[in-house]
Amino acid sequence: MKHSFRILFLPLLICLALSAPVRGSVVFKPGEKAHYKTPGEDEMSGTAAQLFERAQEAERHGNFNAAIKAYRTIIKKYPRDTLAAGSCYRLAQVQEQTHKYLGAAQSYAVLCEKYPKSERFDESVEGMFRIGETYLTGTRLKVLGITLKSGMEEAAGIFTMIIRVAPYGKYTARAEFDLGRAREKQGRNEAAIAAYQSVVEKFPDDPIAVDAQYQIGYIWSRASASGTYDPAAADHAKIAYEDFLARYPNSEKSAQAKQNLKRMEHKQTNTAYDIARFYDKQKQYRAAAIYYNEVIRQQPGSTEGEKAKKRISELRAKVGDAKLQPPAVTAAAANKKSRKPRPEDSAPPPSSNQQAPLPPSDSDVSLPPPASLLPDTTTAPPPSTDSSTPAPSPQPSPETAATP
Repeated sequence: MKHSFRILFLPLLICLALSAPVRGSVVFKPGEKAHYKTPGEDEMSGTAAQLFERAQEAERHGNFNAAIKAYRTIIKKYPRDTLAAGSCYRLAQVQEQTHKYLGAAQSYAVLCEKYPKSERFDESVEGMFRIGETYLTGTRLKVLGITLKSGMEEAAGIFTMIIRVAPYGKYTARAEFDLGRAREKQGRNEAAIAAYQSVVEKFPDDPIAVDAQYQIGYIWSRASASGTYDPAAADHAKIAYEDFLARYPNSEKSAQAKQNLKRMEHKQTNTAYDIARFYDKQKQYRAAAIYYNEVIRQQPGSTEGEKAKKRISELRAKVGDAKLQPPAVTAAAANKKSRKPRPEDSAPPPSSNQQAPLPPSDSDVSLPPPASLLPDTTTAPPPSTDSSTPAPSPQPSPETAATP
């Protein structure tokens, strides 16, 4: 009995599947030209003028599906007709009005690519931007009434298309910025930084460039605070914030950028000091001196800087300068002492008209070089968590961040 029921039920499912309406799929892929496939049942007969009139009549009576079908047929059968560009624009408008947003964005993109001289070009770019921001702000895709996923990838595809068809248009700077926002929300922060950097480089005078430069520093600063302190990400963040303050000193975000920069510098100093104390306790005085010196270099007047100066003096008195010098410096000094004097060493220096005298060295050879000059073979103790800043994933290059 069960077997017979299965035999009868299977053909029924197939019939239902075949009788369901088929819709053209919409695909946005960054870097590819706009395209869509028109389903077979959308075919209609008549000239371009007849089809256009039929579509207009359908719109007036609220029969939007019939209007969409007629406009699509014109674009497919009569792509070079004078009515084709207008049909493409009306198709996008009707799709947007009926909340078929991805289809509408696709139709706007088709108009921009196939009919760039159309009087509706700018309006089509504006329509794409409007739909892209709709998805960026949180619209989710639905299939049969079921919410599947957020539309960040679709938003990114739409903004990429705007950048492609109108590289220096009215909405392009904002599209570049919104592309960065979409990638940032996806956790693809390397791509986000690239988009923000493009805004700064291509549109330095646009007001949105201020926010783009700030976001670059913000992403790197969040990455530097992830897990174990990441000095490379911190350096990138400091450079980005310093660039921001140099480019836009009067921005309303300048105060926040200065605060972020100061906090990062203090964090960097604390981390170096903690590492120095760690090696000091292990009686690895050479490594400790290197990081104490780094603290002094970063913030000589800070509390940690003063403590570092005092401790280096104590270590010098305790073990001597030679024990605090890096191996390369010690070896160079030993080679200089053991080298036999050569005749040219005692020769008088050349006259000023033969060679200009070299200025004296500003470096203090009694102090070890900063830690940044040596291979990083140490691991800093884990930093304290800042409750005001959620931490992204612990990788050298930023992987997650949230828009402030």
